[in-house]
Amino acid sequence: MQSIREMTKEDLEGIAALEGQIFSDPWTRQSLLDTLFEKQAFLLVAERDGRIVGYSIVYFVLEEGELVRIAVEDSCRCQGVGHALFDRIEQICRERGILRLMLDVRESNEIAREFYRKRGFLEDGVRKGFYECPRENAILMSKQV
Repeated sequence: MQSIREMTKEDLEGIAALEGQIFSDPWTRQSLLDTLFEKQAFLLVAERDGRIVGYSIVYFVLEEGELVRIAVEDSCRCQGVGHALFDRIEQICRERGILRLMLDVRESNEIAREFYRKRGFLEDGVRKGFYECPRENAILMSKQV
């Protein structure tokens, strides 16, 4: 059974491990800890059978939010984990009066871009050379919540 809940300090080791597995530019445990206590952020964890299989991090200011991280363990992709995280993200945005959600994604990550389009995101522009390791453009996307 899968559940979505707020991230806790006890989750940091598992999240840091997923960061290292999934991203070429992983956040450190300290960065995750700092973000956990950031008042203008909310962090969610997807759990299945007591094991962390995904997570998300959203920063927000007034009526705008930025999805800065969403990740699902490789073995759990295409099983609804990402959609469940997004459902909860959007619910929290509505509760907090966040009207617009933004994100950026690597230009080459067509699977993620298609996932975001299915969730109602539109491509707004390009940030040239935004990513490192490897250097790559970012596609800016947003949606009304």
